[in-house]
Amino acid sequence: MFLGIDLGTGSVKALLIDESGRPVAEASRAYELSSPVPGHAETDPELWWTQTVEAVREACAAHGEVVRGIGLSGQAHGFVLADAKGAPLRPAILWPDLRTGRQVQDALALDGDLRLPLCNPIATGMAGLGLLWLKRHEPALLEQASAALSPKDWLRFRLTGERATEPSDASMTLLYDMRADGWASPFAESLGIDLSLLPPLRASTDVAGGLTGEAASALGLRQGIPVAHGLSDTAACLLGLGQTAPGETVLQVGSGIQIMTMVDRVTPELQPFYNTFRGVGAGVYKMAALQNGGTVFEWARGVLDADWAEMYARAFAPDIDNGGVLFLPYVSGERAPLLDPQASAVWSGMRLGAGRDQIIRSVFEGVALAVRDSWDALKATGVEASSMLLTGGGAADPRWRQMLADFVGMPMRPFQGRDAAALGAAYLGGIAAGHWRGVKHLPFATSGEPPLEPRPLPSLDDLLARFRATYGALKSAREK
Repeated sequence: MFLGIDLGTGSVKALLIDESGRPVAEASRAYELSSPVPGHAETDPELWWTQTVEAVREACAAHGEVVRGIGLSGQAHGFVLADAKGAPLRPAILWPDLRTGRQVQDALALDGDLRLPLCNPIATGMAGLGLLWLKRHEPALLEQASAALSPKDWLRFRLTGERATEPSDASMTLLYDMRADGWASPFAESLGIDLSLLPPLRASTDVAGGLTGEAASALGLRQGIPVAHGLSDTAACLLGLGQTAPGETVLQVGSGIQIMTMVDRVTPELQPFYNTFRGVGAGVYKMAALQNGGTVFEWARGVLDADWAEMYARAFAPDIDNGGVLFLPYVSGERAPLLDPQASAVWSGMRLGAGRDQIIRSVFEGVALAVRDSWDALKATGVEASSMLLTGGGAADPRWRQMLADFVGMPMRPFQGRDAAALGAAYLGGIAAGHWRGVKHLPFATSGEPPLEPRPLPSLDDLLARFRATYGALKSAREK
C-alpha cells in the first residue's frame, strides 16, 4: 500500500491507497493559522509534525507493516526558516500573509529583464518576498538560517533528513526561472537574497530518501520506506485528477476558485494576471486564481440572512431571472483577471421590480460571470481546452454546476471524490516504491458522471459586457 500526505493550510490529510489505486483509509487533523500581527499569517511547523503523526497513525493503524512508499503534497508559496538540523527558527510564513507590501514594490522596481523569467506576478505571500522581509526586519535570525524550505519540503526533511525541493514548489516561490527550469539567480541576487538558503532541485517523482528510524517510530511505520520528493498542492491535485496533458483543464470551486490548464510551453510576460507553474515531470500549467468563490456566498448569506437551502431555492426557482440586477462579487478584492486588491462587491440595476429572488440569483450569476471573465482572459494568452473537469466542495449542487457550464460556455465533467491532492501524493508514493513505472502507468479514476453541456443563453453576451463595463466604470471613478 502507498501513503499520501497532504499538508494543507488548516489541516493535514493522510490517505492510504492499495496497489490498484483504490483508497483504503484516510484521516485528517487540523491546526490553526495564527496572525500575531494584523496581516501576518503563520503556523508553528511543530504543529504540522504532531498533527501529521496523529493523522498517519490513524490512517495506517491496521496497515502500517504493508506501507511500501510515501508521497507528499503541500500548501505552496510559504516557507520555513530552518537551521542545519532542520529545526524551525521561527513560525512559518504562509501564503495568505500580507506583510510584504514594501517588498512587492522593491521587486517591481527591478528591470523587466530580471523579472520576465519568473513568468508570474509579483504579489504578497510569496517566499522570495518573505525572505526579503526577514532581511529587513529579522536579519539576525536570517544569519542563523541554513535553509528556506516550503512546508512539504520541511516535512520531508523531518521524514528523511534530506534537504531538497522540486520544480512545482520552487516555481511558486517567485525565485524560479520558468524558462531555464532553475533558480532565478540574477533576480534573487538583485534583491540581496542569499542563494545558499535555496535547497537543491530534484525531480518530483524521485526518491528523496528512506524514512528515518526516528520518523518511523513516531509514525508507526517501518524504517527505510522510500519517500518521494512530492508536489505542490495544485500540481498534486492535477495529478490526482489525471490532468497531465496539454489542454486538460480543471475548474476547482471552493472558498476561492482556480482554473488550471495544462500547457505545452512557457510564455513569459511581465506581471501577468495568471500564474505559470511546473507540474509533475516536464508538465507546465497556467492558473487563474479567483479569490471570490465560496467566500462570496457565505458573505451574501450573512448580509441577506439566508441559509443555503433558501439561496439555492430562490436562485434556481422555475422561470426566475435576475430582474436586471447585476452583482460584482469582489468582496475581498480580486486576483484573476483584475489584479486589483481594491475591487469591491457591488449590486447594480436595483429597481422597484427587483426583490429577494433576483438579488440572490444575481449572486450566483456574478460569481459565474467572474469565472467566465477569467477564462476568456486565460484563452487570450493562447490556452485551449475542449472541456473542463469540475471539482471542489463548492460545485456539488447540480443546478450551480449547470449554470457554470452555461456561463463559461464549456462542457463540464463533474468529479466529486477523494481529496485529489492527497491522492496525487499517494500516487507518488507508489512510483517511489517502484509499483508504477511513471505517471503514464497510474490508474487514474474517472468521474463516472455525464458531462454537462452548455445551454444557449441569448442575453449572456450583453450581461457579460455590462459586468465588465460596471467594474471598469467603478475602477475609473475610484482612481480619480
